[in-house]
Amino acid sequence: MQSGKTFPLLLALACALHAEEFKWKTERLDGRDYVPLAQLAQFYGFPAELYPVKNLLTLDSDSAQIQVTLNSREVEINGVKHWLAFPVYASGDKILVARLDLANTFEPALRPQLVPGLRPVKAVVLDAGHGGTDRGAVSRLGCEKNFALDVCLRARKLLWARGYEVKMTRTTDVLIPLEERPKVANNIPDSIFVSVHFNASSENGQATGFEIFSITPRGAPSTSDDELTLRDVRNEPGNAVDVPSRLLAMSVYHSILGNIPEGDRGIKNARFAVIRLATVPAILIEGGFLSTRSDSSLVGSAAWRSKLAEAIVEGIDGYKELAERKIRPRLAADYRRIVPSSVMLRELSDASKTGEQARDRKSN
Repeated sequence: MQSGKTFPLLLALACALHAEEFKWKTERLDGRDYVPLAQLAQFYGFPAELYPVKNLLTLDSDSAQIQVTLNSREVEINGVKHWLAFPVYASGDKILVARLDLANTFEPALRPQLVPGLRPVKAVVLDAGHGGTDRGAVSRLGCEKNFALDVCLRARKLLWARGYEVKMTRTTDVLIPLEERPKVANNIPDSIFVSVHFNASSENGQATGFEIFSITPRGAPSTSDDELTLRDVRNEPGNAVDVPSRLLAMSVYHSILGNIPEGDRGIKNARFAVIRLATVPAILIEGGFLSTRSDSSLVGSAAWRSKLAEAIVEGIDGYKELAERKIRPRLAADYRRIVPSSVMLRELSDASKTGEQARDRKSN
C-alpha cells in the first residue's frame, strides 16, 4: 500500500505517463501546482475549445461530461456533483485546475479502471452512526441512531446473500467511541468501511438530499472549510487510501442517486474521525435530512430504508468489480436506464405516504 504522502503523486504521474507523448504544463499559484483546463480536456478526449457561459463551462464527449463552475470548488462529472479541494481558477484567458484535484477527483471519476493499487473486497464493515445516549438527529418519526442501525441491518442481510463477510460496529442501541469504529475494519484484511448517518440543519429548514464523504487529501481543506490550516498538512491514517476511498464514495453515491430520485448535495471531503482513522477504503453516507419534513417522511418509511440499503450494496458491488476486475462502476444514468424515473418517483411517493402515515399514528 502506498503511503498517504506519495499515493496521490504517483496517481498523477501514472495519469501523465499513460500516454507517453503527453506532457502536462503546470503553473504555480498560491504555493500549489495547477494544470490548464484545456490540457485536461485534451488528455481526456473532450473538445479543446472552452467557451464559458457566464460562470459555467461544459465539456462533453461521447463517453463523459464535465460541468465546471468557474472560481468555485463545485464541479459536476457524469451527472453527479463533486466538491474539489481548491476552486477552478479563472482569470482572463486562464482556466486552471489544481493538480491535486486532477489526481484525486478527475482521474478517478473519468478513468477509474486505470487507478492502481486497489485491494480486493472480501469484507464490509457497516457502521451505524451514533447510538446509546447519542441519538443523533431527531424527527417526529424517530431518531438518527435507530434509522442508521436499521439501514445497516438491512444492508448486512443483502451483503451476506452476496457472499461478503460482514461486521458491524454495533448491532444494538449502544454508544461506541468514534475511534473504536474504524479499528474494526483496520483489523480485517481486504475490508472496506461504510458509515451510515442522516442529516439535520438548524439554519436551513428546506435542506434536502444525499451527500457522501471520503477523507480529505493531505494539503487540502475539507469541503466545509474555506482556508488551509496547519491540521490540513498532517498525514492522517486515512490518507494512505484517499483515492480508493474516493472511488468507493463515487460508486456508492452513483448507485444511491441512480436508484433514489433525491437531491444531489455532492461527493465531499472531510476528516471525520471514523474515516480519518480508517486505513482501509472508508466512506460516510448522509441519507437525507431528518430536520426537513419531506426527507424525514421518506426516512421514516421502512420500504424507503430498504431501498437505500439496496442502493448502498449495489454501489459496494460496483467498487468490488472495479477493484478486482477493473470493470467501471455504473453511473447514476446507467441505473436510471434500468429503473425508469417514473417508477422511482412512484416508489418515492409511496414511501413518503407510508412515512406520513407512520408519523400520524405516532402523533395520535
